[in-house]
Amino acid sequence: MATAAKGVVLLDFWVSPFGQRCRIALAEKGVEYEYKEENLWDKSPLLLKANPVHKKIPVLIHEGNPICESLVIVQYIDEVWSNNPLLPSDPYERAQARFWADFVDKKIYECGTRLWKLKGEAQEEARKDMIEILKLLEGELGDKKYFGGETFGFVDVAFVPFSAWFYSYETCGNFSVEKECPKLVAWAKRCMERESVSKSLHDPHKVHEFVGHLKKMYGVE
Repeated sequence: MATAAKGVVLLDFWVSPFGQRCRIALAEKGVEYEYKEENLWDKSPLLLKANPVHKKIPVLIHEGNPICESLVIVQYIDEVWSNNPLLPSDPYERAQARFWADFVDKKIYECGTRLWKLKGEAQEEARKDMIEILKLLEGELGDKKYFGGETFGFVDVAFVPFSAWFYSYETCGNFSVEKECPKLVAWAKRCMERESVSKSLHDPHKVHEFVGHLKKMYGVE
């Protein structure tokens, strides 16, 4: 059941995995909010005012105060709305969760962008890098239900939006995530059984159409 929260606004872009992290976190907490779709090629005055440093989505505005950067936003949401905690209470486990969320942040998007932007040897290198990154994450997941164990948490929120991009990565890089990392694919399916995730992510084929649009924009095709 959603809890009414005074003055919660999310500036976002439909296909953004970073914005989807925030949507999933808000849904897990049952927080109602106003969603504002941004045009990334013609950014609104509100976005530029709320995030003057990076000028990027997502931005959470809570009671007039802007919070920027998706993992910072998710941690803020977790602290302000303490029900259904996303970060573990144990300091070491919390540090580990932050480490792996940071790993996802630094690796997946950058490598995925190389997969669809580059060709030839550079793309082949990106393919190898992506498989290595995914295998490292699968190793951390192991046989657990979620990255934190039995409870859906911070690393799941950070990583699962990228599962909707797996099809695009596979198609551009000519490999199979399920063949390389079957446990990761099973984990993504478990996450999609949660309403917070299934309502926040888009069909992988729709994401692939968007990637095709990006390729045309950047003259890749």
